[in-house]
Amino acid sequence: MRVSHVIIAAIFTTTIAVTPALAVPSIGSPAPKASAESLGGKDFNANELRGKTTVIFYENKDVTTQNRALKAALQNQKKKEGYGEDVQVIAVADVSAWNFWPAKGFVQDAIRKEEKKAGHPIYLDWTGTFGEAFKMNRNASNVVLVGPDSKVKVSHAGPVPAGKALDILMATGK
Repeated sequence: MRVSHVIIAAIFTTTIAVTPALAVPSIGSPAPKASAESLGGKDFNANELRGKTTVIFYENKDVTTQNRALKAALQNQKKKEGYGEDVQVIAVADVSAWNFWPAKGFVQDAIRKEEKKAGHPIYLDWTGTFGEAFKMNRNASNVVLVGPDSKVKVSHAGPVPAGKALDILMATGK
């Protein structure tokens, strides 16, 4: 019995060691080619970011509150100052765990409700390829700031610390 526990522990440890951990993209790296679709059929293509400052939130349903304060600050900033056409905030939902019938329909209904509350489209990553291209952590709220040169300026998985949040707000403000 003890030998089987050791073997299981060795297999588990080996699996963890060889499984690549996703982490947000490194600062200065170019935004990868990736796309996600909206419920309206419009695609968001990350390779079309040149010329705009873009904040991307990538989250699954379990982590949407991790960066609530940053999202609220960006919304307030937009209301007070406006962004102009050279700044955009993009929400991408990791819905890859729900890419089967009938769950897909329930997810689409839930996203429609969230879009109405948020007042902007939420793009959907049904296959997980957007998250993989950006090296997103699927168990955290991911925030990536891409500059007008299409290079990553700020990236973080999990609750964004105040210093990074300030960097994002300053990059998106007028």
